Amino acid sequence: MRVLIVEDDVGIADGLAASLRHGGYAVEIRGTVAHAWDLLRAESFDAVLLDLGLPDGDGTELLRRLRASRPAGTTDATDPATPVLIMTARDAVPDRVSGLDEGADDYLVKPFDTLELLARLRVALRRSAGRSSPVLRHADLVVDPATRTVRRAGVDVTLSAREFALLMTLLQSAGQVLSKSRLESALYGEGERIESNAIEVHVHHLRRKLGNALIRTIRGVGYFAPKVDA
Repeated sequence: MRVLIVEDDVGIADGLAASLRHGGYAVEIRGTVAHAWDLLRAESFDAVLLDLGLPDGDGTELLRRLRASRPAGTTDATDPATPVLIMTARDAVPDRVSGLDEGADDYLVKPFDTLELLARLRVALRRSAGRSSPVLRHADLVVDPATRTVRRAGVDVTLSAREFALLMTLLQSAGQVLSKSRLESALYGEGERIESNAIEVHVHHLRRKLGNALIRTIRGVGYFAPKVDA
């Protein structure tokens, strides 16, 4: 899962990024409206954490651009439905109401607890995926994003952070073939070193722990988890 942090305070941004990466998210950071918008047009993200007081303008402007319909025939990666969580020091009720009315999925006032932000992020991602349950079920697998636990046929399975992130990416797009580059972008942030066979290694480990039937390979195209009834 890829998350874009739009925050000009380096300390806050780096702290959030570390917590998200520890939770298995791939993270990018941008400190201005312009830089964040350029990245959103070029790359897809699963969620955006948005500060409002940015050096070159108000974060609300970025939210408005994102919520606007993507022009037909363009190659923009922007998705108007991408979950956006505002995080700001503006705590007045009118500010909160305005942010939510502009299309934010949630509004957190600084300072906030990182654990609460992560919980609210999981809720936003769950809503975006059309799920009401906090756990993800796939055949005999039960995956809990909050505790990052996996059970297969009632037995706990231990996964690394990257293995868990890969599993979540595949299950949330079950039935859809995902390219190697798409999986790399879901697991690794900008500037992180990626070995040429990293995805193959993670897939091998998941198959060893969860069974060969979980992940199918389309040679030359990518990987997918078969779509099954929960």
